Amino acid sequence: MKTPNFLLSSLSLFLVACGASPENAPSPMPAMTYPETRTEPITDTLFGVEVADPYRWLEDDRSAETESWVEAQNALTQSYLAQLPLREGLAAEFRALYDYEKIGLPRKIGGHYYITKNSGLQNQAVTYRRPTLDGEESVYLDPNTWSEDGTITGSLGAASADEKHIALIRNEAGSDWQEIRVMRTDNGEELPDRITRVKFSGASWYKDGFFYSRYPEPAGSDMSAENTFHSVYYHRLGSDQTEDILIFRDNDAPNRYHFGSTTEDEAYLVLNTSTGTDGNSIHLLDLRSWDQASPPVASDFIPVVEGFKARNSVADIFEGHLYLLTDIGAPKYRLVQIPLSAPQDASRWVDFVPESDDLLEGARFAGGNWFVQHLHNACSRVTRVSPDGRDRRIVELPQTTGTVGGFSGKRDAKELFYAFTSFNYPTTVFRYDVATGTSEVFAAPEVPFSPEDYAAEQVWYESKDGTSVPMFIVRKQDTPLDGQRPTYLYAYGGFNISLTPSFNPSLLLLLNRGGVYAMPNLRGGGEFGEAWHEAGMLLKKQNVFDDFIAAGEYLIKEGYTSSDRLAIAGGSNGGLLVGATMVQRPDLAAVAFPAVGVMDMLRYHKFTIGWGWIPEYGCADSTEADFQNLAGYSPYHNLQPGTAYPATMVTTADHDDRVVPAHSFKFAARLQACQSGPAPALIRIETNAGHGAGKPTAKIIEEQADKWAFMLHNMGIDE
Repeated sequence: MKTPNFLLSSLSLFLVACGASPENAPSPMPAMTYPETRTEPITDTLFGVEVADPYRWLEDDRSAETESWVEAQNALTQSYLAQLPLREGLAAEFRALYDYEKIGLPRKIGGHYYITKNSGLQNQAVTYRRPTLDGEESVYLDPNTWSEDGTITGSLGAASADEKHIALIRNEAGSDWQEIRVMRTDNGEELPDRITRVKFSGASWYKDGFFYSRYPEPAGSDMSAENTFHSVYYHRLGSDQTEDILIFRDNDAPNRYHFGSTTEDEAYLVLNTSTGTDGNSIHLLDLRSWDQASPPVASDFIPVVEGFKARNSVADIFEGHLYLLTDIGAPKYRLVQIPLSAPQDASRWVDFVPESDDLLEGARFAGGNWFVQHLHNACSRVTRVSPDGRDRRIVELPQTTGTVGGFSGKRDAKELFYAFTSFNYPTTVFRYDVATGTSEVFAAPEVPFSPEDYAAEQVWYESKDGTSVPMFIVRKQDTPLDGQRPTYLYAYGGFNISLTPSFNPSLLLLLNRGGVYAMPNLRGGGEFGEAWHEAGMLLKKQNVFDDFIAAGEYLIKEGYTSSDRLAIAGGSNGGLLVGATMVQRPDLAAVAFPAVGVMDMLRYHKFTIGWGWIPEYGCADSTEADFQNLAGYSPYHNLQPGTAYPATMVTTADHDDRVVPAHSFKFAARLQACQSGPAPALIRIETNAGHGAGKPTAKIIEEQADKWAFMLHNMGIDE
């Protein structure tokens, strides 16, 4: 394990020139002075090791000093970006590419269809209401009218069983905090109900109200404060939130998530409990015997799966059986049929969809059938299965390389909708006729490009320990492999999340300039089941970085690119990936984009819901093994003075309350002090934005243009 640079307690600031002149070097720019960032002699002692944290003051993201630092850093970054020759042209080009109609999956509620659409450059999608699928539409919900900059988002949640009301989920400035409101479906009128302090929740209807999850009122207003006691409540329409009934809270375990969801017939509430992002327990509350006047007691909850070692989700409950998607005894998952009379008796569990060589990604019962989705080498496959399991037929998709989402609906639905996308296949919505089993295009976007001009392939390469890892590579058909292609290597590698093919119009800016996009499926992800996930978590996290480094080396070896034409990128856990790769292999790439990354692995669990990631990462305060492991790769702690790092643009946002901006602030400050090479070390801090969800179109266009201009310039490409 590489020895971390813990004892760096004071850092000198210096000028960095941007005008190096080797082959493929960027054109000269004026010398740049970084804003002054003071240091403090702060240290922690963990398992006998003193750990320096000279920039801890930046964790106070609401202090006047931090705000001044943010302003100075943004001023420097914007000054640098303003000088990039391609910036304005890229923004104009992307605006033209992005200006096409984007349509979501239709929902049928109360005899009407609800469809979200963005006409092209609207900051937020608008929800329309139609009496028939092809009927005249009217605006039902337009979040663009709620703010001038488009930073307030709104989406429709679940509808009540009588289909007279629907939940409205609102977020402001990209925050994870939500407000739940209620609308009438017939005319869009909002009811007085306002539910606040909601995070990671939806609205699950039961009779004249709904279940939801929220946190207690905070002691202060600190955005970074730890969130504890996630609890399930029941709200009755027309009542004040203070009258809501507490359904479940674990007073002995504040660091747990609790989610409640109801079955379509409202017979059961499914209580899903987890210690974080990995592993969960399942309990049932029989709502047919629940007295709404009083909260249920612990004994009212029927256990199905207890403990937090397995990953489970209830697919449906009907006709006396519960259908559970689980990795118990099946690392690639299986769908089991469980009698409600004895749900914990595993000897009575029957495999309805057994484990196979492909990952069982999900199962939904709709339109009188099961729609079972697998991943085959990170590409979607869908099978329709009859209720008795005997009739199984493949749902024909537009092509074999791509990603599917949808097939949700009521049990008696006659039609379902799904979306299909791939690297050169813009997201298209299909209507599926349950009776005939056929699909037809409902909405296909008109994007100004020719799909046949682009090629996507999947290759397999060898990682450091010999593991074979797949990677998608996308380029134009006529792009030469001369070892000098500007290449954007993007990955995630964590939390059981799968990266699958999808269309991103921003990539056309790169591909149309003879560039290459590469996306490996690193260990830690979910593409190949829990064994693949577990091979990249906790004490095995280094495998993820090794996989990413090997991907870059493969691209160089096979003649796609070179180190001075390679960019590495990732967001959130992927931002950690880029940061760790930078400090371990600063010579691998010319450009680095760590976005909203987890950069301080020794303190991440102390902010907002960071404690929920402990099952994935481990905790530096818990065991010496965890401390040594996390300290060995923590990006912030492993930056070394006197090192030539890639040209780096760290990105974060002032309202990111998931991975708080302090991670990026501290990393950028230390990077600027350690950088000895000519490449810039900048941080771009978005205002009125969060972790990424709900970002207005205007901000997306600006950010993408800045990214490509920064990357190409630092690869010596300015035209």
